[in-house]
Amino acid sequence: MPIKVPDNLPAQAALEEEGVLLITERAALRQDVRPLEIALLNLMPDKIKTETQISRLLGATPLQIELTLVTTSSYAPKNISAEHMLAFYQPWEEVRGRKFDGLIITGAPIETLPFQDVVYWRELTKILDWSQSHIQETYNICWAGQAALQHFYGVPKHLLSQKMFGVFPHLVRGGRDGLLRGFNDEISVPVSRHTEVRREDLPAEAGLTVLLESDEAGLCLVRDEARRQTYMFNHLEYDTAALAGEYHRDVAAGAAIELPVNYFPDDDPARAPVNRWRAHGSLLIGNWINDLYQSTSFELVDIPNQRHRVG
Repeated sequence: MPIKVPDNLPAQAALEEEGVLLITERAALRQDVRPLEIALLNLMPDKIKTETQISRLLGATPLQIELTLVTTSSYAPKNISAEHMLAFYQPWEEVRGRKFDGLIITGAPIETLPFQDVVYWRELTKILDWSQSHIQETYNICWAGQAALQHFYGVPKHLLSQKMFGVFPHLVRGGRDGLLRGFNDEISVPVSRHTEVRREDLPAEAGLTVLLESDEAGLCLVRDEARRQTYMFNHLEYDTAALAGEYHRDVAAGAAIELPVNYFPDDDPARAPVNRWRAHGSLLIGNWINDLYQSTSFELVDIPNQRHRVG
């Protein structure tokens, strides 16, 4: 089944070109099904690129999905036009009365700041609390995963001596957890961050489960059954050129940046990288959506009163 995105969203043309199944509002209304309602709180400065990456993964799942784009009410992004935000995004204050099957919160390039110094930190903590009563399952990416663990459990983040940057092998640790259905024992995952969350800081009494981990890059994916949260510290949603774009941007700006590890063929930044993570990125989100579909309530109003975790 296809994904329903807002009409005329710039990502629409790119997704159609790739063959991602999209559905118009008119066609969606003709189908006698309740679509899964997914909210995307997009904190990244390049809104359009992130919209495309997330929509691509959601559009590969077998269920009809309706995507609502959400932004913070307390902070107006500066790297995207006001017209784009007005046309496609709703401030959280305007949707906080609604319930959603799923919420995806992206990362943000602010990870070296103390959490409390982030201008919208107070609002984000309210959104995370809201997710406990209005969202069936929440998927937090990169900085958002660190922020959610800090808010719910006081887990610190640690500044790295240099940026963890590249495509690193990760081992499956989560056994039979449903998010890992069909995964190889070892997978490649794009990593791009200056900070990390450490396994030894996870509170034992919280029942958090480490699902993916790298000997070199550390924690990657953690499941939080009690709070219905998934914490993904890396970027299986990235397209092939994402790390190259970050590298060339930093080089052009004169920033100190090393070549991304295991990314450019023969470590030659003039050569096109090869994508080794796309299948597992789609599989992970597909598994998340499948679990969400099986655990969510038939009526949105019942979220999260009825909840049944699968496999």
